Parts: sequence; structure tokens; C-alpha cells
Amino acid sequence: MSTAGFNSQNGTGTGQTYANGPSQNPVALQQLPGVSYGMTNQPPYNPVQAKAPAPPGPGLYPAGLYQPIPPVSSYQPGPPPTSYPSSAGQPLLPRPPMGGHPSHTPPQSASPSPGPRMPMPPAQATPPPPSVSSSSYYPNPQQPMTPAWQYNTPTPPLGPATSISAPPMGPVANHVNPAATLAGPSLPSSASYSSAAPLPPPPNMSYSTTQPPGPGMPPTSLHGYTQPGVAPPPMNPMAPHTYQGQSNRPAYGPPPTGPTPAGPPPTMKPTSLPTGPPVANATPPPPKADGAVAGNGPQATNSYNHLDNKMAGPTQPGPPGRHLGHYPSLPPGYQNTSAPHATPPIHPAMQAATQPYTQAPQPYQQPPGGPGPAQLSPSLAAMSLQSSTPEALRVVNLLQERNLLPPAPVPAPTPCLTQDLQKLNCSPEVFRSTLTSIPQTQSLLNKAKMPLGLLLHPFKDLSLPVVTSSTIVRCRFCRTYINPFVSFLDQRRWKCNLCYRVNDVPEEFMYNPVSRSYGEPHKRPEVQNATIEFIAPSEYMLRPPQPAVYLFVLDVSHNAVETGYLNVFCQSLLDNINSLPGDSRTKVGFITFDSTIHFYNLQEGLSQPQMLIVSDIEDIFLPTPDSLLVNLNESKELVQDLLKSLPNLFEKTMETQSALGSALQAAFKLLSPTGGRMSVFQTQLPNLGVGALQSREDPNQRASAKDIQHLAPATDFYKKLALDCSSQQVAVDLFLLSAQYCDLASLGCISRYSAGSVYYYPSYHHQHNPAQVERFQKDLKRYLTRKIGFEAVMRIRCTKGLSIHTFHGNFFVRSTDLLSLPNVNPDAGFAVQMSIEENLDDMQVVSFQAALLYTSSKGERRIRVHTLCLPVVNSLSDIFAGADVQAITGLLACMAVDRSVTASLSDARDAMTNAAIDSLMSYRQSVLTIQQPGLLVPACLRLFPLYILALLKQKAFRTGTSTRLDDRVFAMLQLKYQPLAYAMLMIHPALYRVDDLTDEGALNINERTIPQPRLLQLSVEKLSREGAFLMDAGIVMYLWIGRNCHSNFLTQVLGVPNYAAVPDNLYLLPELDTAESQRTRAFIGWLRDQRPFFPSLHIIRDESQLKASFMQNMIEDRTESALSYYEFLLHLQQQISK
Repeated sequence: MSTAGFNSQNGTGTGQTYANGPSQNPVALQQLPGVSYGMTNQPPYNPVQAKAPAPPGPGLYPAGLYQPIPPVSSYQPGPPPTSYPSSAGQPLLPRPPMGGHPSHTPPQSASPSPGPRMPMPPAQATPPPPSVSSSSYYPNPQQPMTPAWQYNTPTPPLGPATSISAPPMGPVANHVNPAATLAGPSLPSSASYSSAAPLPPPPNMSYSTTQPPGPGMPPTSLHGYTQPGVAPPPMNPMAPHTYQGQSNRPAYGPPPTGPTPAGPPPTMKPTSLPTGPPVANATPPPPKADGAVAGNGPQATNSYNHLDNKMAGPTQPGPPGRHLGHYPSLPPGYQNTSAPHATPPIHPAMQAATQPYTQAPQPYQQPPGGPGPAQLSPSLAAMSLQSSTPEALRVVNLLQERNLLPPAPVPAPTPCLTQDLQKLNCSPEVFRSTLTSIPQTQSLLNKAKMPLGLLLHPFKDLSLPVVTSSTIVRCRFCRTYINPFVSFLDQRRWKCNLCYRVNDVPEEFMYNPVSRSYGEPHKRPEVQNATIEFIAPSEYMLRPPQPAVYLFVLDVSHNAVETGYLNVFCQSLLDNINSLPGDSRTKVGFITFDSTIHFYNLQEGLSQPQMLIVSDIEDIFLPTPDSLLVNLNESKELVQDLLKSLPNLFEKTMETQSALGSALQAAFKLLSPTGGRMSVFQTQLPNLGVGALQSREDPNQRASAKDIQHLAPATDFYKKLALDCSSQQVAVDLFLLSAQYCDLASLGCISRYSAGSVYYYPSYHHQHNPAQVERFQKDLKRYLTRKIGFEAVMRIRCTKGLSIHTFHGNFFVRSTDLLSLPNVNPDAGFAVQMSIEENLDDMQVVSFQAALLYTSSKGERRIRVHTLCLPVVNSLSDIFAGADVQAITGLLACMAVDRSVTASLSDARDAMTNAAIDSLMSYRQSVLTIQQPGLLVPACLRLFPLYILALLKQKAFRTGTSTRLDDRVFAMLQLKYQPLAYAMLMIHPALYRVDDLTDEGALNINERTIPQPRLLQLSVEKLSREGAFLMDAGIVMYLWIGRNCHSNFLTQVLGVPNYAAVPDNLYLLPELDTAESQRTRAFIGWLRDQRPFFPSLHIIRDESQLKASFMQNMIEDRTESALSYYEFLLHLQQQISK
């Protein structure tokens, strides 16, 4: 096996010098003097590490655990690729999960039916359990490490590292040097930026809240995070001197006055975590606060959090009586007494992604009870000493309990922090960790056999506070932005929560815009909000902010014209041209191509657009560089004329060739001086000029091949061009509309390495596939009108002792912790793997901070900052109690995609199975106090085997089923790019019965009643011929009609008299004036509103061609090539009990 494994810095591991993609820290490329990147004594925990049949030695899995079974692949452990010590093992991290189990919520079960199976030899009637292959997520300490998925060690890139640190060529981007420029959270669209009247004391400061533009994300009462379907409350005009926070937050008046209490404030003594029997000491859930405190209700999973960088500095408990965020003596009147607000209910399957914070909005005042919000010494021990076992650690025997699937989506687990800290913590929608309790040491993490990583959704549409100030307060040593988890030693000094060094409080920061008072820096908005946005001052710019620039590159070959996409595109852009994000400087341009390249002169003053044709595609040039990108406001009529005439211009073309590579080179030349967004529409395999490709797919091998070939790009042309684009602040978005193979594995590189996105519409045709046309129209509208950030960079910092070694998502890695994002959009997710380099013994909590610096479409330089705080624990039971099963699944999926490309698909499948075996074995051996027969798991991981089986049957990783190569590659791209909530629907779809919808338990949103049917297990035994069932698989929905479905549903919802009259290609529900029709359409519409892309709906019968696709998502059932869920559980038990 190639030593690239999951270790290649920025791509395929082929030795190219370009760094990007799932990349390890470039630090691994060139070790810096005096810096060590690994644990010298701890073997790394590598869930994807190959397991060798050699007998275990001391310190390995107990003897007999893994018997020498013939490995599925010949991949054997080899010596470590470099001489750097590897840090102790970190498991594969999946994308942020939709929701984890709160440790205090008892699991609600639904019976799992026999589940999917592992591949088996066709000759045998009963498939033997898959052997434990050499691929595992955990390294064997006694064997040389293979370059498999290493969760905790930076993987050295295989090629030279020169390009990583090379300065970008061309115009200088708006990036300050990495130490100084840390990005902050992005605001919703520029149209909604507003600032309050200037506050008198410092005249240069204003404070405002932004509201995301567009429908679908109204504000909620919780920290301003919006929830679909809830009408925004009216916003009162901001009075001068009044801070107006999130839209539902009460306005702040002057603070109450009162006598200052004499004597020191109550002290909170730091307590160490208890030791003893694992189960007895497990950390119980945090005590509930009155009202909706985070974690007391269904909590949104953070499906978008993926990247965390090193934050320097070990956490040290503050001295007794010294609380984070406030000083020793504060008047009682400053204590916060606001009552929590309730959160409106939200769609089950998307709860994680869209649910707002579960705690009520808190005014920027001291929390009740005295201790400051950023208390660094939470009394974790007290929470661990409860005698009862927490719900997260309740023992579940998977072979006996069939009702495991909860009726509603799984919420993210709540970190075991004090209420004061948890109220201020970052929403799991934005920032999520696979482990909500961080192990003290790498060896403890290795023993738990679970991956440590973060999932991030940094530019999510949010309503959040915006601060305008000439001084942005940051640690002068590690450059961390001040946040709710720092500690104030007194009014003039604060201690950083990442590096623990002491900083002075600037004079301007002494003024509090909330209370319009002086001398209360701990009440500033920056210290009261874990997610906040700053308007950046001039020192965060090296050139004037770039304008919004949009260039559209359109395939106009015969094949493209036949699909009819050009009419849809031109009409959609005409409809939304006034909604493109931007200002008076916005520029647009158009390029079309077939075997030649066509430019369009749209200069103001022309009577009609001029087409300029360049036929020399080998040496492309710009015919009139100054008139091809024009100001939209000045040339709007010409642009509209072009869009109206474009479809007719090529309708008779017989040109079949496609010179995509040359068109991309021309577009790059056009955009290089300014930067901007390139939108490419392609309908066939490029076959002319540079970047030409040949078909690599053999349809006869789709189902039979055990290992799928051609998952890696065929050429590095598109990757190199993407890196050139990234250096000039150009991002490329690819729309692929095709019925034939287009080699998405190669074409996708243009978007992956330039921070763009890929949209894929297989079998697109304006007449034969109306469902895809509707999806394309809706996706295009969202794409054209959503907010956008230009010339962005994102850095992730973490507390001293933690380190980041691999990123997942679409970006270019510019340095160890700095991601280059020429464009950033609100629908992109990221993931990051982490390791523990230094013991965290003296810390009670650790923190992670992601900062996104970007230029808004209005030309403002902004910084969006997210800060997450998590407890440190020293027992395995506490680590397991805080496991976030969906986040773990998402991170493992990202790692498996990389493994499939750099090693093989079978290696990736084996590694995912071994990840489940290893973690459950660790639980059985190290946490369970009483051994008993069965497959025993903690309640928080009860869905882990089901999710792993779902991944094995997912389009990206399945075998034995005919899967088009482009479909498989697109599924892999989605797992790496989508925020966790959406990725989880693609991994484990949601199934509902919809022929008996009622108003019982329904939501009432905007005067619409939304039924809430319960989630069903993905098994045929849950289907009924008398019913109708809706399956939500993320980007597609299926409505399956049973042969004996009740006539009432057929007539009242589908508008047909009987089953035989249901049309074959029905994709729209008729708008009938019946209660049943309204309920069904309201429920499906509500599900669609929960995500930024548009899932197409297919109404299918038993005879429909799409029935096979519907049945392939029945994860718990056996197929010809995969085990059922029950068979998979038996296989896991067999491996664990060896």
C-alpha cells in the first residue's frame, strides 16, 4: 500500500508540492527548531492503523482479542514514514454529527431490525463474518506504524513542502501576517449589517447585531440563533447609548446601583477529579438550571464545526476567589436575573443543524450566584461524585435491545461544565467536538480508542452581535481574541485562556456599551458571547477590500444545449440579478466555450453585447481585458440582453467538443487582478486542449470489483490551476449536469483546493428529468443570493498541550493552522483531527477558538470568532460518557474518504469496522465493572454500530452494488464538505410514515401546522403495504406508496382514484384543498426548509425504477453483498470477545 495513506499533506499523496485538502500540519513538512510534534513515549492512537496478525505484546489488546485471521488486504504495517515521534493516537474524526446524546437524557428506543451486512463470499449460504483486516484506526504499540488513519499524529506529506509556504503571487490579498490576522465569524449578508448610534464615551465604537438575509432563518429567542419557521420578533429602533444584541434580547439600560458588598466574593475551590472504579465515578450530566439551559432540551448538533487550531497555553485553575469574567467584589445588582426563554420545536432530523442555543439569552451581566461566567475552575469533581450512573453510561446490550432509534433526532451531548460556563459556550451548531470531555493525556485517549476532533460550521447563517471598535482586544503572546473564558485578575489585567499569560486591559475596553458605564470590562459583549463578529480596523488590511466579482463560465457544446440547462440558468440569473450580494462596485462577466472560447464585451455605451471568439486554445489570451468584467449597475441592461439571447445563440450548434481547461485558464486570467467567484457549468467530459480527460469507468466492473479504481484524479492540471486561483483569491464552484461519466474525481479538484463547492445533477435533462430541473432551479437561486465572504482566512487555536494535525473540507492549507479560503459560504463545513501533545494534568478546562477573517460583499473587512470550552477528565468512564456519536461518525467518514483515495476502498471499510470494534472493546475491558455476555455498549454509543454499518452501505463506500463512479465520488465530496447535520442524513436517512399524519404534537410555525411523525427504523419490516412512507436522505426524498395504500390518502393527497393511477415519474404533490394534502405538503416543505440545498422528491410505487434506490437505504436489512444490522452486531461481538 502506498505510504501516503491518510498522511498526505494536501491531496493525493503523490509527492506533488501543492498542499491542500485533508492535510496534516505543514509543520510535519519542516520541523521547526525547538518544536516537537509528537509524544516521545506514547504510541499514537490510530483507528485506521492496520492490525497485524502478530500476537499482541505487553500493552496491546489482551491476548486472544485479535486472532491471526487472513487480512482482507495485503496492507501490512510498515515503518513510520518519518522520524518524527508520532503523538499518541487519535482516532479518525468524522464530520460534525447531527446530534449527540445528552448525558442526562434516557435513550428512547426503536427496535433495530436486522441490519446491513458486511460483504461475504457469494458461494456460501451463510456469509462468514468479515475478518479483522490489517486496517484499523488504532496503532499497535508493538508494531511499526503504518500510514493509515492516524487520529493524533501529523502525517508527513510525501512531496516537497515548498508550495505550502510560498507567498501567493499577484495582487496581495487582504491578509495580515498569520500571527496578526485571525479571522472572525462572518456576518450574514452584507445587506443586513447595521450599527447602533455611536456611543458617546469612545466616539469610534458602535455595537450592532446582524440578521441573516433571506427567508428560512428567522431569529429565535436563543442567543439570536435562527430557527426555521419562526417569525422574527419586531425589532425596536436602537436608542442612542443602548446596546441592541440579538434580535430577541432585551435592550440594556444602565446597570442597577447598589452598595458594594463588603468582604471578598464567594470562592470556588478547584477540585480534582475523583479516582476509583470507572463507572462509579463517571461524570454525571451537569445540573439543570431553571428553564432551558443548554443541554436540557434537544440540542442542535454542531454539524458545521470542523477546524480547530492550536491555542497555546495550558489551562490553569485560577486561585480561589478569582473567577473568570469578573472581579473579586461586584455589587449584587450586576447579577443576571433574566428568565430563560423556551425554544420553538424543530424538525427532528435536522435538529442538530438548525436548533438554536438551548439556553436563554443572557444580558451581559453577572450570572446569578456570584461565580463569573468564565470561571476557570469549575467544580467538576462534585459533578462526578453522584452515586447514580449517568444516563450516557447506562449499559445497553445491543443484541437484546431492539428499540434503540430514538423517535426524534439525537441532540448533541452537553459538556459537563458548570452552568455559568455552559450558558456562555459556543453553540454545537457551529463548533462541536467528538469528545465533550477531553482526556488528560494522550495515553488515556489511546486507551479509549476514540477519535478526537472538531467539527466546524464557521460561516453559518446566524444572528450575532457585531462590534465596531478601533481596538480589538487580543492576547499579545498567542493572539487569541478575548472571549468569555478568559479570567480577569482585576479591572486592568486579564489572563488568556489558551496560553495563560497576563495581558493589560486597554483603556477603551473599560467602557461597557451594554450598561453605558465605565470600569466593567468583564461585561463587554466580547466577554459575554462565544460567537461574535468584529468590524476589522485598517491594520487587518494590506490592500483595499476587493469588490464582489462574479464570472460565469458556461458550456455551450451540443451536449449542453440538449440538456436545456442554459435556459434555466439564464432565467434564474435574470430573476435574481438584483439580489446578487454586493454594492455599487459589483462586477460580472461571462465566458462560453465549446471547441473555442467566447468572451462578451459588455462595456457601458454599447447598443448590444459583442461576442469575441478566441480559437487558439493552446495559448489563450484576453481580447479586450478592460471590457469583459463590467460594473453590474452601469451595464445591467447589456447583461440582461445577453442573458435573454444566450440560449438562442447556440441552439443550432453541432459542436461536440469541450475545451474546459482553456476556458478555466481564460477565466483565471480575467479574475486574477481582483479575485472573486468563478461559477463553471459543465455537461460532459473535457476532451480538447489542456486538461482533456478520457473515460476511466468500466460499467461492467461497477458491482463486481472489490476495490474501486480511479477515485484519485487522472491529472494534476485541475489541482494546480485551483492552487493558482487560491493564490489570487479566486474560488471555483462547479456545476456538473450530465448523463455520462465526467470524471468528477479529476474535475472536483478545481473546487476542492480553491475553497469552492461542487453541485452534481446526474441525468439532467429539461424534459426527461423534471425533478432534477426543479432541484437545479432552487439550488441556483440559493447559490446566487446567499451571503458570501471574499479573500478569507481561517485560523484555529487551542489551549497549550493540544495540537491539530489534519483538516477536512475545501480549502488550501497555507500554514500549520491557517486555511486559505478565497470564498467562504454559509453552507460549508470543516473538520479537524487533534492530538494531545502535553499532559493536561493541571487544567480543569481547555478551549478552542476559530477566527475567520473575510471581506463582506459590501466591502467591509470582518472577523468572526467562535470559542468553545470543554472540561478535562482523567477517567475512561468520563471520556465515554462525553462521546458524541454523530460527531465521531462524521469524522470517521472524512477519514475514510481520504483512506479510500490514498489506499483502497477495502482498507477504508475495514478501518471503519475496526474503529467500532476497538472503541467497544476498550469500553468492555476498561470501563465495565461486571462482565456479562452480549454486545455491551454505553447508552451514548448505542447507535455507533448502526452508523458504522450505514457508512459501509453508503454510496461512497458500498460494494457489491452497481454504483456509478461519479455518483460515488460525489458522495465522498459531500461527506467531506457538508456540515454534520446534513451529512448525517446522507449517512443514515430518516424514515416517516405519512399516510396517517395528525395534528397531535404538531408544531405551529407562521400559522402553519407542521405534523411531527416519529422516526422509524430503516428496515422493510417497518413498511406496510397499507401505508405511505417518506424517506429523507438529505439531497433526495422518496415517498413510497404501498400497493394497498388507503384510498383516502391516494385521493386526498395524490389526487388519484387508485394505486394503479399513480403516475410513474411523479415528483410534485398536487396542491389539493384537503387537510391531508396540507399536512403532507407542510411536513415535506418544512423538512426542505431545514437545509440550504433543495432535495428532490420522487413518488414511487413497487414497480418504479427508483424502488431499488429506496430499498438500498434500508440499512438494517440484509442484501446480497452486505450483512444485516443483527449479523453485523454478531460480527462485532465475535471480534470483541476473542
